[in-house]
Parts: sequence; C-alpha cells; structure tokens
Amino acid sequence: MFGINYAKFDAMTYVLHYQNGRISKEGRGLSFFYFAPSSSIVAIPINSNDLPFVFNETTNDYQTVTIQGQITYKISDPKTLADILDFTVDSTGNYKKNDIEKLNQRIINEAQTSISSYIHGIGLKEAIRSAKTIEIKISEGVILSQAIKMLGIEILGANILAITATPEMTRALETETREKLQQEADQAIYARRNFAVEQERKIKESELNTEIAVEEKKKQIAEKQTETKVQDVESRRKLRKMQLDADISLENQRKELIEQKTANDKAEAETRGYVIETTIKPYREMDWRILTALNGNTDAKMNMALAFRQLAENAEKIGTLNISPDLLETILSDKKDRKE
Repeated sequence: MFGINYAKFDAMTYVLHYQNGRISKEGRGLSFFYFAPSSSIVAIPINSNDLPFVFNETTNDYQTVTIQGQITYKISDPKTLADILDFTVDSTGNYKKNDIEKLNQRIINEAQTSISSYIHGIGLKEAIRSAKTIEIKISEGVILSQAIKMLGIEILGANILAITATPEMTRALETETREKLQQEADQAIYARRNFAVEQERKIKESELNTEIAVEEKKKQIAEKQTETKVQDVESRRKLRKMQLDADISLENQRKELIEQKTANDKAEAETRGYVIETTIKPYREMDWRILTALNGNTDAKMNMALAFRQLAENAEKIGTLNISPDLLETILSDKKDRKE
C-alpha cells in the first residue's frame, strides 16, 4: 500500500537491503518494512547445500566412466557472493534470476576439472577402483580453487557415490571378473586338493617314519637283548670258570692234604713200626719159656698148658704118655665155668 511492503526472512538467510543504491540493512533473519520503488533486497541462503553431480570422463584405454557424487558447501561470505552473482528477490520473496544454478555449475566444473587429468592417465579398472582417490582430488581441487574462493563459499566435503563404466563394458568386466573368480575358485579347489594330498603325504611319511623309528627301536632292543644275553653267557662262563678254578684249587688242596696225610700216616706207621721193631728186638732171640717166666704168670692151668706144649714139641721122643681123666676134667670144668 503506497509502495510500503513488509519483508521477513528466516535465520538461515543473509539479507542485504539496498536503499537508493546504498546498504540500509544487512544481517541474518531480518524482518522490516521497506519502500518498494527505491529498495532492492538481496537474500543469500547461508545454510549448507548438498550439490549432486554426474559427469563422464575417458580413461587412458579409451573407455568412458561415469562419476557420480555430491559436494557439500556453504556460503561463508554472502557480501562477496552478492557482488558476483545476483540473488535479488522480488516482493513475493522469489529470486529474479536463477544465479544459484550458476553457482552450482561453477562448483561442478571446478570439481570435474580437478579430476579430469587424473582419470585420463589411468585405466578403466583402476578408475573404477579409485573412488577414494578421486574423492580426495575433488576436495583438494575445489578447496584450493581460486575461482571458488572468489565466490565467498566454503567447501565442506566431497563424496563419490559411484564410478561406473558403460553397460557393455560393465558386462564385459563382469564376465572377465566372473571368469577370473571361477579360475580363482578352481585354483582354490586345486590348492585345497593339493593341500589335502600334501597332508596325506605328510601323514603317510609320518607313519613311515614312525614305523622306521619303531623298527629301529626294535632293532636296538634286539641288539640290546643280544648284548645282554652275550653278557649273561660271558658272565656264566666266567662263573663256571671261577667255579672250576675253585674246584680245581679245592681238589689240589685235597690232593695235597691227602698226600700230606698219607705221608704223615706213612711216617707215623714207620715210626710205630720202628718203635715196635726196636721194642721187640731184644725179645726176638729169647726163648719163649723165658718170656713166659718173665711174664710172671704162675697160674697152674697155664703151667699145665705149657707142659702140654713141651710134650707136643718133644712128641717124637716120648714113647708112651698117660694123662689121667681127672686132669682133663679139671681143665675142661674150668673152661665150662668160664663160659657160664
């Protein structure tokens, strides 16, 4: 009414109110009345924005890759950006020009420029696997870009969502990868079988080594037993020899004892014989009658026996001999009395 309008902006919008070509008000989240014929309002959003991008590049093996991602940024210096791009709004709050699209495109161009030379220098497979590297290069490229700094914006980060080849090349790579995976699977099966065979060989070798060790132990045991038997036989032989030596020594001692005893008995017998011989030698030439008389035997019967002996010795000189029965009876009765 009468050209007086009311404007209200949220806290995430930086507002510049130009009155007759000069800044009258500026700041975040302003609300004010203004005279429309002499006023111009610039509203710059200062919240962070996610800028998606998709662009195609060619690798050094002449294959096309599609890089998809997003860049997060915010406007850090609204006044600087307002001097370069037009963010003027009308009375309804709509932008008179679409310079926000220009800003986004400039950022995307800087991002594509930062990785273009890198993509051209690598192959397709390496490019598909270089998402992290490309992400770093985009971040560094747009952050260090002088054009971006002149716009008064701050790059918060860059993310690569996908790097893809053309459908035909994707199928070809899938086929190649599938074949490679199949080969790796076959190689894994072969390796597993080879490992199993190797393990079986090791087991067999271990069993054979165990058998060899057992046989070697048996051989050692047999040798030890043989050695023990030889030692036993040798010990028994030595014992027998010692026994024989002891027996021989004992027999020799017995022989010497017998010889000594025989010699002693002989010497003793010779001594006794000599004593007897010496003793009886004086009586050998004496008459027996004298010996009998020396014996001192005065028994009447003995005297009668001596008388009969003398009669017997001189029988050829005796003509007739009469012996009374009384004499014989006396001798016989004396014998009977001795028997009883």
